[in-house]
Amino acid sequence: MRVDAPLQDNLDARGLRIAVITSTFNESITGGLQDGAVTWLETANAEEILVAAAPGAFELPLFAQHCVSLGYDAVVCLGAVIEGETDHYTHVATQASEGLMRVQLDTGVPVAFGVLTVTEVAHAIARSRPDEHNKGREAAIAAVAAVRALASLSAASGE
Repeated sequence: MRVDAPLQDNLDARGLRIAVITSTFNESITGGLQDGAVTWLETANAEEILVAAAPGAFELPLFAQHCVSLGYDAVVCLGAVIEGETDHYTHVATQASEGLMRVQLDTGVPVAFGVLTVTEVAHAIARSRPDEHNKGREAAIAAVAAVRALASLSAASGE
């Protein structure tokens, strides 16, 4: 027997509680990411949007895990890790991405990765502008799409 569970085009966030956690490190960049995510979630009619700050990208997994424990349907994590003179960039970016993946795999709750990992400040600025290419906006869209797709998968399998 074949059961189809297509990716939903339904990007309506109505009824969803979404947490947006933003790193305050590189705030001139992350503020733009947060604006993009929150603006899109408001337009998509999210029931509740929690906006919270984390000290840096390294702390995002802990904050995401806490938001999941509070019952949020998805978590959008935003940050900017910009390469510098040391390999600190590599460690922070790697651990942030692995930590966020672990939270969603351990909990089954979508955690969107909106952490810029760039080699130049100009690249981060370009990705945090208030337009349709804003990576915070894209992370919010991914979070809602994941929630809807998982619900579709559960419905298709009879759960």
